[in-house]
Amino acid sequence: MFFRQIFEPKLAQYAYIIGCQKTGEAVVIDPMRDVQQYYDIAEKEKLNITAAADTHIHADYISGLRELAERGVKVYASDEGDADWKYEWLIGSNYSYELMKDGFTFMVGNIEIKAIHTPGHTPEHLIFSVTDKGGGADKPMGIATGDFVFVGDVGRPDLLESAAGMKDVMKPSAQTLYKSIEKFKSMPGYMQIWPGHGAGSACGKALGAVPKSTVGYELQFNASLKHATSEDDFVNFILEGQPEPPLYFAQMKRDNKIGPKVLGGLPIPGKTETAKLGEFEGNREVALIDTRGREAFMNGHLKGAIFSPLDKQFNTTAGSYITEEQPIYLVIDEGDLEDAVRDLINVGLDKIEGYIPVAEYEKWLADNNAAVAIPHLDFEKAGDKLLSGEVHVLDVRKASEFSEGHIEGAQNIPHTRLLERIEEVDPQGKTVYVHCSAGGRSAVASALVQRFGHEVAYVDGEFANWFNNKEEVAG
Repeated sequence: MFFRQIFEPKLAQYAYIIGCQKTGEAVVIDPMRDVQQYYDIAEKEKLNITAAADTHIHADYISGLRELAERGVKVYASDEGDADWKYEWLIGSNYSYELMKDGFTFMVGNIEIKAIHTPGHTPEHLIFSVTDKGGGADKPMGIATGDFVFVGDVGRPDLLESAAGMKDVMKPSAQTLYKSIEKFKSMPGYMQIWPGHGAGSACGKALGAVPKSTVGYELQFNASLKHATSEDDFVNFILEGQPEPPLYFAQMKRDNKIGPKVLGGLPIPGKTETAKLGEFEGNREVALIDTRGREAFMNGHLKGAIFSPLDKQFNTTAGSYITEEQPIYLVIDEGDLEDAVRDLINVGLDKIEGYIPVAEYEKWLADNNAAVAIPHLDFEKAGDKLLSGEVHVLDVRKASEFSEGHIEGAQNIPHTRLLERIEEVDPQGKTVYVHCSAGGRSAVASALVQRFGHEVAYVDGEFANWFNNKEEVAG
C-alpha cells in the first residue's frame, strides 16, 4: 500500500494519497483546490488517481473535490446529516460519484475504504478506515479522521454557530460530538490516526504538531478525550476558550456545499502598470494586498492598502479582510506570486486581477509622494498613552486572552472578526492604538483600521511582559 500525507502549512491542513501498488489505483482524501500537486505525486509513484473523498463539508478551505470530479475522477461524499448538509453541487450532476452513509465501503484496487459517521464537528462528518486487503490484512491499519479527532484535540463543535451563523446549535453539537467519541473509544488502540489538521489550524484549540498518532495514545493523552468521562464535563471543556473563527469560514461552508467555481488550474494574473495605483489610492472597493515586511509597510504604503505579509497567517488575514466580490491586486515579488495565488484560491478569493512588483510599487510611491505611514511603537514608548485615556485602545487578541487581563477601558475585537465589526471602532476623534500579544495580529489590524479612515498607531512587542510589570493596567 502506498501512503502519503501532504501538509499545507498556512492552513495546517493534511490531505492523503492512498494507493494500491498492485493495481496502480489511488484515492485522495480531503483534497485542497490546487489538485495538480496530487497528480504530480501520483505520476512520480506510477499511480492513477481514480477516486477522491471528503470527510465533510469543510469550513476552512475550498475543497478540491469538484476540481477532481471535473477531471473524471469518481468522487465520494457524505449523505449523512439533514437536508442542510448535502453536497448540492454533486447531487443529480453528471459527475461520477457516490454518496455515503455510515458503513459504506468502496475499493481502491485491493484497499478497502470504509465510512464511519462521526457527527459533532458537522452533522454529516465521516471518517475513513483503511484496510490493505491486498497485503492480506482483514483489519484496518488506520483512520483518516478529518476534523473529528486530531493529535491532542478534537474538532470544535461550535463553528455552525460561531462561523456559519446558525443559532443555538453549539451545545447540541457538542453533545453529539460526545456520542461520537463514545464510538471512537471502542476502536482498537493500535489503529493509526491520520488527522485532517495539525497545529495552527483554527478547527480546534490545542492541536498538536505531530502529524500522526494512534487511537490508544489519544485516548490516554488527548486533553479533550480525557474530559469525555461525562457529557457535561466534555461539553463545558470543549466549548470553553475556542478561538474566534476567521471571517471567511462561513463562505467556505457555503461554497463547498453549493459548489465552488471550477478553476482548472492556478489563475496566475498578469502584471499591472503602476499608473493604476492612482485609482486604488483610498479605494475600499479594491483590495490592494501589500505583502512586504512589517517595517517596510509601516514606513510607507499606499493609502487604503491591506497589509498581509507572506507568512503562515497570509490566508487567514486575506480571508478575514477581503470579500469575495473585491478585485484583488498584489504588491509582490514575482517569485512569490504563484504561492500567493494558491493561498488566495484556497480560501475562495478568486478575483486576482493583477500584481505590481515591489520595486516598481515603492518607486511609484516615492515619485508621487503618495506613501502614508503608521507610527510603529513598542509598549514602553506607548505605555503612557495606553494608560492615559488620551487614545482609543483596540486590543485584537482573542476574547479568551482578553479576559485573562487587559488595559482598563480597552475595546476588544479579535483580529479575524475586525472587518465585520469595523463600525464598532468609534474613537471619537482619538488615535486608535492597536495591540495584540506579540505584534503580528496588531500589525495587520492597524492597517485595516487605517483603511477605514481612522488615525492609528501600531503597538508592537510582548504585551504580557509589559502588562505584568504594570499592575495599574489591569482591567
